[in-house]
Amino acid sequence: MSAAWYSNGAGSMTEYPISLWSFNLGRAPKSVAALAGMIAEGLETATSEGAKLLVLPEYLAETCLAFKPEGLRPDQEMGFLADVGEDLFPLLSELPQKTGVSLLAGTWPVKTPRGITNTAVLLTADRREIRQDKLSLTPFEQEEDIWHLVPGTELKVFELDGLKMAILICLDVEMPALSSLLAKEKVDLILVPSMTEKLSGYHRVFGCAKARAVELMCAVAACGVVGKAEGTTQNDTNVSGAALYVPCEEELEFEGVGAELQPTGGVGGEELFLTTSVPVGVIRALRDGGAEVWPGAWTAENVTLLKM
Repeated sequence: MSAAWYSNGAGSMTEYPISLWSFNLGRAPKSVAALAGMIAEGLETATSEGAKLLVLPEYLAETCLAFKPEGLRPDQEMGFLADVGEDLFPLLSELPQKTGVSLLAGTWPVKTPRGITNTAVLLTADRREIRQDKLSLTPFEQEEDIWHLVPGTELKVFELDGLKMAILICLDVEMPALSSLLAKEKVDLILVPSMTEKLSGYHRVFGCAKARAVELMCAVAACGVVGKAEGTTQNDTNVSGAALYVPCEEELEFEGVGAELQPTGGVGGEELFLTTSVPVGVIRALRDGGAEVWPGAWTAENVTLLKM
């Protein structure tokens, strides 16, 4: 679906078009440059469909195991992919400015003094680089003899194209404590790159993404990797979809689904590419008092927990 970015007569934003790409890890690029070329093609598609932002999923990096060194151990994979990312980002850095489409380039292992993080990298059309570490790691991500990642310590709220945004990576969107941190910030859009092995994981992430849209009175855009990376030692299946969730209000057609592509396992190379529009103007009007029952950033501070 093509989308246009436009304003009302007063100049305030009404809609914001975005593209969500559930990348198939089985694309198996043979080099960093080859992956950069694939991403550039995705940006061209997003541009042609009128998007202002392209979102790629969590652990997009794993597709690069297709050209890993021979004999690389599982506990060395994150270090290798971190180095790949550092080679990739300079190849991508000019593309958002040239196309006018900002790029959330998936998530990548990043080496820090504390250890390796799982980090979303957003390259904006106005030449900024915004990084958000995953805050709540799965037990698997922390296993010392495999990936041994460390969690981030900061949740960033930032502005892009006039919208206030945040990034919650996969399991992060399932954590109510993080939603509580965002409750008073009046975010317009939350981006959720994810990786889920099974349909159960997909439904946890996407179900919680929809819940965040209701409780924060905002839009939530989620997409995950699909398929199997050539050379993977850990993730034989990846199942996901692509969706934009909005508050469940009459003005937004009741159901809380702005747009949605059903999940796939990526068998045979299938992947999903969804372009849709965030109804920014309607959501802001609802948040400013037009919602049916929304209590705002309710804290439960007047509630006492009784253990019976």
